Amino acid sequence: MTAAPHTLRTDHLSDPLGIDQQHPDLAWMVTTGTQRAHQIQAATAPGLLAAGTCDLWDSGRLPGAAHAGVRYAGKAPGARQRVWWRVRVWGDEGPSPWSAAATWETGLPTEDDWSGARWITAPGLGAGDRLPLLARDFTLPDAPVRARLYATALGVYEAFVNGTRAGDALLEPGCTAYDQRLLYATYDITDALRAGPNTVGISLGNGIARVLDTDGRYTKLRADHGDPRALVLLYAEFADGTSTTLVSDEHWSAAPGPVTVSAWFGGEEHDARLEQADWHRPGADRGGWRPAVAAPLPGAVALTARAHPPIEVVETLTPVALSEPRPGVHVFDLGVNIAGRPRLDVTGPAGTSVVIRPAELLAPDGTVNQRFTGTPCFDRYTLRGDPDGESWHPATVYHGFRYLQVEGLPAPPAPDAVRGEVMRVANTRAGGFRCSSDLLNGIHRLIDRAVQGNMYSVLTDCPHREKLGWLEQAHLVFPAVVGGYDVAAYYRKLVRDMADAQTDTGLVPDIAPEYTVFEDKFRDDANWGGAIVLAPWWLHRTYGDTATLRAHYPHMLRYLAHLDSRSRDGAGLILEHGLGDWIAFDDSTPKAVTATFALQRILAALGDIAEAIGRTGDAAAHRARAAAVARAFHAEFSDPRHPTYGSGSQACDALALAAGAVPEEERAAVLDHLVAGIRAAGDHVTVGEIALPSLLRVLSDGDRDDVVLDLLSRTDNPSYGYQLAHGATALTERWDGPTRGSSQNHYMLGAAAEWLTGSLAGLRQAADSVAYERIVVRPAPVGELTCASAWYDTPRGRASVAWHRTPEAFRLTVTLPPGADSRVELPLPGGGRDVREVPPGSHEFTVPGEWGPDA
Repeated sequence: MTAAPHTLRTDHLSDPLGIDQQHPDLAWMVTTGTQRAHQIQAATAPGLLAAGTCDLWDSGRLPGAAHAGVRYAGKAPGARQRVWWRVRVWGDEGPSPWSAAATWETGLPTEDDWSGARWITAPGLGAGDRLPLLARDFTLPDAPVRARLYATALGVYEAFVNGTRAGDALLEPGCTAYDQRLLYATYDITDALRAGPNTVGISLGNGIARVLDTDGRYTKLRADHGDPRALVLLYAEFADGTSTTLVSDEHWSAAPGPVTVSAWFGGEEHDARLEQADWHRPGADRGGWRPAVAAPLPGAVALTARAHPPIEVVETLTPVALSEPRPGVHVFDLGVNIAGRPRLDVTGPAGTSVVIRPAELLAPDGTVNQRFTGTPCFDRYTLRGDPDGESWHPATVYHGFRYLQVEGLPAPPAPDAVRGEVMRVANTRAGGFRCSSDLLNGIHRLIDRAVQGNMYSVLTDCPHREKLGWLEQAHLVFPAVVGGYDVAAYYRKLVRDMADAQTDTGLVPDIAPEYTVFEDKFRDDANWGGAIVLAPWWLHRTYGDTATLRAHYPHMLRYLAHLDSRSRDGAGLILEHGLGDWIAFDDSTPKAVTATFALQRILAALGDIAEAIGRTGDAAAHRARAAAVARAFHAEFSDPRHPTYGSGSQACDALALAAGAVPEEERAAVLDHLVAGIRAAGDHVTVGEIALPSLLRVLSDGDRDDVVLDLLSRTDNPSYGYQLAHGATALTERWDGPTRGSSQNHYMLGAAAEWLTGSLAGLRQAADSVAYERIVVRPAPVGELTCASAWYDTPRGRASVAWHRTPEAFRLTVTLPPGADSRVELPLPGGGRDVREVPPGSHEFTVPGEWGPDA
């Protein structure tokens, strides 16, 4: 009998709570064999589902192997409805049993579902005032059997029910274009409520929605969408079938809270003497509180459910060292560069003011250096004088740091008096890599740490100086992000941010959300704005997500029209504007090369996207244009005297090869020219972030993984190894970042992660595959490396590769998830490959022979 499906997901999430979609995407995994058909049932109660009485949907038997991106086609469940669903499949051994039931629950998808709820804030609130607290007492006749809190804010908020935080999410509601869209979250508060008195409370902060000059603190930009305010709806059901609803309105109370400064870039100040004990619990003394006031938003703003994992604390780090470079100035070293917040444990007299300055680097005298991350930036905590000690962390901001300089402590600190709480979007770990080289493992670790440090509600460039969503990274370094984390739901949000940022003329700016408007090339570069096409295409390729393609295909076409308007003579063949190969050592690469490369990639992806969504006529037209751009690239930039392009830089050759602009009969010569350029540079890259992914791919595709290994094995400047050798613990902004300064937590140069897993270990998706239907295992045992391994949780299940070589044999172990037959390309000691088609499952291969270095 065919085994039952498992790992059911709705819109790429497990049992999501509070989504807007009435017809979400469904997905599941099968254990073995080939799926030939499936059947889905959905109902409003588990008993109905178990009995086969499906009041929402019974798909009947549907033919085909689809197991991801299957659209729910039943009745729209409406608001606040939990849906139970299950699936069975037909395989080689007949029908399977039904899967265990999974669920999803809708939130408040329409404006009418929020009926009665009003935006509220504290009366008379000014820009420099203490940040407000909002509270509402209410009584319930009984403990509910189901209760939900729906909440959002302009700014950031924390929600409390009877004194307990509603969930683990931080810095809600997440960054969006605040004049267009706000995210709301749904919290299960069933266990927090009780019969009798109850209280719901909201504390507010500014977030990036309000960034003003604050006491001379550092700020990257200025924005003011208005006073922080909240919108709340609480819904509770009881065992007798009745329900009650509580909404935010003027019946709530408001008071200034203990947060006196909430500066997104500059830090937070909290005066514990101003705390009101148990303010969010029943029976609290609110004698000085005033009625909340209505604070409607100035324009129409969409409320959208947060349908991706929230920001959470994922790790807490204890300092590895403590120093006192000046009397009373203590510097805690966490040993690794992170994004998150400090946590302070302190005991002292009331009124004692403790300042915490986060930084990535130290000055020569041992104090912190904020020059490259924005100065001044600091948090301040003023003690209330609790003799049992006080514990505090900022609640409305986050920072990027390795070092925490603490000033004003009332007594010499314990080594762990300050710790670092690592925060990021809680995307599940989805992959890993190891090999026999400590250097290569260190490079992978650098990249992964930088991905973590920028995986917030916006995929940022850095967690300190800018905190902005520069878009080129979202697609150029997608393999590094997806290789470590499940970002299927998360990337949908990022793509929607891009669409929200698109202008009336079709321009997609270089950052999204567009919190500040940059000029010219810093706003309009096809390698940045092209993310509106290329990020959804990566999503589809990796997870089988066609819904995002369909939803944003019109935005893609509008962006293409914009590019056509910027092309030379409007012909849509050569682009000349943009930032070029950003942060390259060799700046000779013409900007027209990088821009036209982007245009070709966008058109090629559009061809595949149009085919995937059934627009076959469009697909042919896009592909014809992509081919025309490749020919124009060759005609414009090829050197008739030498097998090279443009200025002859590494970037020019790599981009020409990656764009398919080099005629087949000339590809080997151009690749040789590229390799010669690398050798002439002492096995160093001279490229920037735009050309780097293409450089590594074309070398690997051309069987020159030995050259890539030589690049990655360097420890002098410029190289990844240089960063490691000079103390970097996360990938830096520039190749020589640790000694030049600049950000110590940037992931934009993270393309090496793709080579480490996909080429060195050899685990990659086939070029013609979607959602890992078909895998290619093609390890590259180059240099003196003796082993490498990688694993990845594909949408079909875990795939893994591990190889080991001795002087006498090369051994490979492969595990392939259910799907089509995959290809294993075994390296041979004398060169060449033994290519085999293998079915899903576990396989072991041994290739005897003489396996010395570079065999």
